[in-house]
Amino acid sequence: MNELCQLTLHEAKALLERGECSAVELTEACLARIEEVEETVRAYITVTPDLALEQARAADEARVRGESAPLLGLPLAIKDVLSTRGVRTTCGSRILENYVPPYDATVVARLRAAGAVMLGKTNTDEFAMGSSTENSAFFTTRNPWDLERVPGGSSGGSAAAVAADECLAALGTDTGGSVRQPAALCGIVGLKPTYGRMSRYGLIAYASSLDQVGTLTKDVRDAALLLEVLAGHDPCDSTAADVPVPAYTAALTGDVRGLRLGVIREWLENPGLDSGVAAAVQQALETLTTLGMEVREVTLPHSDYALPVYYLIAPAEASSNLARYDGVAYGFRAPGADDIWDLFARTRGAGFGAEVKRRIMLGTYALSAGYYDQYYKKAQKVRTLIKQDFDRAFEEVDVVVGPTSPVPAFKIGERVDDPLQMYLADIFTISVNLAGLPGISVPCGFASGLPVGLQFIGKPWDEATLLRVAYAYEQATDWHTRKPAL
Repeated sequence: MNELCQLTLHEAKALLERGECSAVELTEACLARIEEVEETVRAYITVTPDLALEQARAADEARVRGESAPLLGLPLAIKDVLSTRGVRTTCGSRILENYVPPYDATVVARLRAAGAVMLGKTNTDEFAMGSSTENSAFFTTRNPWDLERVPGGSSGGSAAAVAADECLAALGTDTGGSVRQPAALCGIVGLKPTYGRMSRYGLIAYASSLDQVGTLTKDVRDAALLLEVLAGHDPCDSTAADVPVPAYTAALTGDVRGLRLGVIREWLENPGLDSGVAAAVQQALETLTTLGMEVREVTLPHSDYALPVYYLIAPAEASSNLARYDGVAYGFRAPGADDIWDLFARTRGAGFGAEVKRRIMLGTYALSAGYYDQYYKKAQKVRTLIKQDFDRAFEEVDVVVGPTSPVPAFKIGERVDDPLQMYLADIFTISVNLAGLPGISVPCGFASGLPVGLQFIGKPWDEATLLRVAYAYEQATDWHTRKPAL
């Protein structure tokens, strides 16, 4: 049974289709694994064993009737910022601690329609604001490779659950690297599609122009499989583009000869880049060269501005999005208020954590009269320059590459009192969100015994080429097969 939870999605799918195991057996194996390691890893806020087994039994019955679906009977986890009908959705916050949505997010509805089994909701930094999952209002998730270290964030619960074999795959969200960075720190694959490739309907918003649903998987083929199911236009979301969804799994040919790969000079020269991470990335570049890729250097001259631009735009959007949590319509309501303004202040003061308050205040300041032009408007102009840097790079190359995180997983508590150091954990991922591009992190080695991630970035809507290159690299190495000794 323990071996079943170690499978990839496509391996488990093949077993189910051959009748060598049932969806119930697969789900029971994952639930047993959760029971075995969850006390130490703490990846889940809510586990739904009864619902999972009910869905697994329904999947087995459907298969007996001759029905098929892309994910029929495959157990997954969902980040707790995605609405799930009838299942508590907290956003890792006290202010939504007991909120039960009456509807599914579009991506969750598509998982259900594809026959997937939901094991539960994974831990997250509060409202997805963080790089370590230490900002959850409930507890800190731990990295399966070293339980004294963070799993990354904000999708740290999903990443840890996949790395610890507590599910076969998981959904996360990526606003500034929140899928790719924890994937790198946990030694798994994290895919952030082009902005608009997946619907955001039912994703509880942090920064609406940056948020994108992503996947955390054990290999690249699973990422392609999930993207085929989840991508596509949604009439409920005006930002979900009506563009064709290719057969991504068909793009995984393993042949990348002749493709042009751009190495980002500024990232490899960054003084904060850990030497072990740099060595692993350099070794990966040599491997890609042997696969027949044409490797050349590209430059992103405005990349140094990405961090300050992000921490003006994202908090500004957050201050607007989070204004709805006031104790009136839904969620937590503080007792003892004298009037409506006192209610707002008490509810938000008690319901939000320190990091959320910090970003709300930053965003409100940036949008305030007299500062809007000086900060927010100027940040939007520089955001355009960052996108244009990528546009120029893609005139010369097909895919660009660099490290995902400047450092391997850091110790729990190490950066809690230094917000700037915490924010620097996303320095190589933020630009991708600002430009709305697709990116994927794949394991490429180890530094100080901890996983290192290699980040590929593609042209808008060209996830097929991105996955093709990532898959070719993955197949030429064995880093993705390494497992933590839990």
